Amino acid sequence: MDEKVIELTTEMIQSITPDQAWHYLILPKSDRLNTIEFYHAKEKDSNLAIDELEVLFGKKITFHELPSEIIKKYLSKYYLRNRNSLKGNNGSVTIEDKNELKQDDFLLELINEANNLLCSDIHIETYEGASRIRLRIDGKLFERYIIKKDDYPGLINKIKILANLDIAEKRLPQDGRILFKSENQSFDIRVSIVPSLYGEKIVLRLLRKTSIDINITELGLNNLQLDRYLEGIKKPNGIILISGPTGSGKTTTLYATLNILNKNDVNIMTIEDPIEYTIEGLNQVQLREDIGLTFPLALKTFLRQDPDIIMLGEVRDPETAQMAIRAALTGHLVLSTIHTNSAWGIITRLIDMGIQPFLLSSTINTVVAQRLIRKLCSHCKISNEFDMTLLPAYLREKGIVNTHFTPGGCEHCHNSGYSGRVAVFEIINIDDELKENIHQPQNIVQHLLKNKEIKTLSLSAFELFSYGTTSLEEILPIISCES
Repeated sequence: MDEKVIELTTEMIQSITPDQAWHYLILPKSDRLNTIEFYHAKEKDSNLAIDELEVLFGKKITFHELPSEIIKKYLSKYYLRNRNSLKGNNGSVTIEDKNELKQDDFLLELINEANNLLCSDIHIETYEGASRIRLRIDGKLFERYIIKKDDYPGLINKIKILANLDIAEKRLPQDGRILFKSENQSFDIRVSIVPSLYGEKIVLRLLRKTSIDINITELGLNNLQLDRYLEGIKKPNGIILISGPTGSGKTTTLYATLNILNKNDVNIMTIEDPIEYTIEGLNQVQLREDIGLTFPLALKTFLRQDPDIIMLGEVRDPETAQMAIRAALTGHLVLSTIHTNSAWGIITRLIDMGIQPFLLSSTINTVVAQRLIRKLCSHCKISNEFDMTLLPAYLREKGIVNTHFTPGGCEHCHNSGYSGRVAVFEIINIDDELKENIHQPQNIVQHLLKNKEIKTLSLSAFELFSYGTTSLEEILPIISCES
């Protein structure tokens, strides 16, 4: 049966819960005045299900029978389940301490659902005609709920109260945190509110402790890249910079690095905007530009705090870059992030900011670029013959790909064809030869990097594609930047 046969709107999806859908193996078809129609798995007892559903909904129930494999296919697409079940305080407020949230509260259920699905962000937004909630899973957003316009302000105010924010302020952005506690775990939720045309939009970022417990060897670095990176962070001074777009895993890499460096005989200080994870043993400072606590001011103050290692959330401007250089020159190890398209692009960006090449050659240890790529679901990926002409010419020389894999769709991956993500890296240690050529044109530097067998982001992504780990559509945005 063609997949387009069953198409459900968000309103139809939320007419029943995921538990009801999977328990009875049903999909909503229509809801009339006195009758609700469902698609139902014909292999399952329909009489008992009808009796129970009529009591549950108070309406007449009609079934349209379909094979169970078709029902399960669309259930995995529209009714996501806990991935784990398939696989076997600073300024914080504890949700369980608030009287506003009861066990049957929608917000509590929403956060629990997002956490069970390993969702990274919850988007709560409103438009002229409707309000909706979207979840981001493996880097992709999908619509989960439609909310009545009348219910939207109450939901926004409830979140504001939990995050200790001003419920009367609707014209300015606000940021806060919520500490969420359940029976098995606790985690922080970062709250960001911005005013939009039709009301306030909220993004809730779920900051699970597992993200900071990750070992550096689990990030996706190959042996050579890992050796190069560890060589850079073991130096007593200098700068290590990590580049990549928002959501590329830079923060995870930084915290995994700090876990290695965090020892009793080392003073580590961080300035972050915001503090995403709290780690015992680190002196973490929250950026507060509204009162003048900026990156440059914090760095200047840090130098009087006898630090060994400084972690700077981001190099945003020339003043911050100058202070980072100064900290490295005075014998400190500085870790930070910056937005560029490649590892060597970090050097170019700093020069554009006004940093003199001789200062860079004296301070830069290691530059890193990274991206996150979705992995194909191992349970349902499909093997196909591959046309090499689809690749850029320079990648065709790296090896012939006879077959490749495309996403399928099953209950293990919520019918998306993808499950989880993996990072790809480009790591450059700035040795003496590269230091001497920092001011040289790009083509000369690229030739040097090629001679040193520096694996670019595109080549790292291509390897994952050739191994069958990911699909062509996932690596195209990366390889197209260098083709």
